[in-house]
Amino acid sequence: MNLAKIKSAGLNGLDGYIVDVQTDIANGLPAFEIVGLPDAAIKESKERVRSAIKNVGASFPSKRIIINLAPASCKKVGAIYDLPIAVSILCASSQIRIENAHDYAFIGELSLDGSVNSVNGVLPMVISLYKNGIKKIFVPKANAAEAAVIDQCEIYPVESITDILKIFTCLTKPEPYKINISDVLSASSDYLLDFCDVKGQESVKRAIEVAAAGNHNILLIGSPGTGKTMLAQRISSILPDLSFDEALEVTKIHSIAGQLPQGTPLITTRPFRNPHHTISNAGLSGGGTIPHPGELSLAHNGVLFLDELPEFRRDVLEVMRQPLEDGIVTISRVNATLSYPCNLMLVASMNPCKCGYLGDTTRNCSCTESEVNRYRSRISGPLLDRIDIQVQVENVNYDDLSSVKMGESSKTIKERVNRARAIQLERYKDFKIYSNSQLDAGLLQQFCPLGEKENAILRSAFDNLGLSARAHSRILKVARTIADLDGSEQIGAPHLAEAIQYRNLDRKFFN
Repeated sequence: MNLAKIKSAGLNGLDGYIVDVQTDIANGLPAFEIVGLPDAAIKESKERVRSAIKNVGASFPSKRIIINLAPASCKKVGAIYDLPIAVSILCASSQIRIENAHDYAFIGELSLDGSVNSVNGVLPMVISLYKNGIKKIFVPKANAAEAAVIDQCEIYPVESITDILKIFTCLTKPEPYKINISDVLSASSDYLLDFCDVKGQESVKRAIEVAAAGNHNILLIGSPGTGKTMLAQRISSILPDLSFDEALEVTKIHSIAGQLPQGTPLITTRPFRNPHHTISNAGLSGGGTIPHPGELSLAHNGVLFLDELPEFRRDVLEVMRQPLEDGIVTISRVNATLSYPCNLMLVASMNPCKCGYLGDTTRNCSCTESEVNRYRSRISGPLLDRIDIQVQVENVNYDDLSSVKMGESSKTIKERVNRARAIQLERYKDFKIYSNSQLDAGLLQQFCPLGEKENAILRSAFDNLGLSARAHSRILKVARTIADLDGSEQIGAPHLAEAIQYRNLDRKFFN
């Protein structure tokens, strides 16, 4: 047999696709060529595969070897094709025989000694193979737990090419790797940080609870030392648990980015991303020569915390405007256009001025008016418009700080958040959205009707505060969430008044 075809997979954004590794071995001068739009890493695989096959005691054919990675129209990247290339050469040279080879797929990078190394993006590739009817998949041992999340597939962990030789020469019979998904999902997700540690700041805690209940973006403004970062770091502890579908999406993104902890089959806690203010455009939105997810996508279904918001470059912040609105990051390159989801909760914090003490009751501000304006102008109006809740964080008084009484725990707050989210899930079950923050203009009219009194309140706020149309809709979304926390089917005047209160700061600080 001089021709072999082995199944593997590639990645196109968040989705995988089938790759046929076709090998032809012919008589002639020894040569080894790989075609089908391979990148530099795949071209280098020739030497890795040659050494790996020889070092496990198999024979590398001294003939003309042509490898084609089909479809040839798609760019292939990474070292994930080492293992399928080696297997296809062993098949084409009749050293192993695979019955019904179209039922199997192989993914893995090779070392020179024949061992199989872990690769990124195994989960989305396994999902694509399963959707295409391929259920017997050989993956590196280090990626076995991640791949086994798709329990309809038979996952075979491989440590070395030697394992492949033993399996397909009938020396051993492999056992599929299995995990208990129920145990993984029900595993405890206790957080080290708890809201009971926060002294005072009850109004800010309330605003954060509203933000968590409706997945709203929130901005915390206050002097240094008021607890903005402390509060933000505890938001994940009150967010609802991830569903299986949400966990699968989060795990796929982290797997592609190479940030899935080893041995972790599924990410079951909502991500909390806290990038430094020196981050680049590509670091935040994603990109690079080989496009990868950025912090916006890594925070999908979780929290993106931007501490000291005005310290981020303005062009970096402006990158967020469309993704925050659409929930998708689109990366366009010459060869392809990739999209990654970013349905996240943006949490930002900032000082009111450059020195940090404007309006502080304990220290005087040393900034001039022009310095204050220049500092605040780093945040554009359109970006500020996309932040639903803006709340001022005041200094904590000594009595609160010295009190031995514990504050309300994250567990208690989370129970209220879960009840509000359950109401939203039931309300929007036919519309493919999961929270009030995702309501579009049509659904706002359907689910956020106002009475005559509430309309008058909102009209007055709209005229007096100079609100935009986007701010108007976001007030309605926040009011809907406050009503859900209150267990009310209709948005009442108190709910609307509280939501309007959360939009006052953009006029107090930015006008």
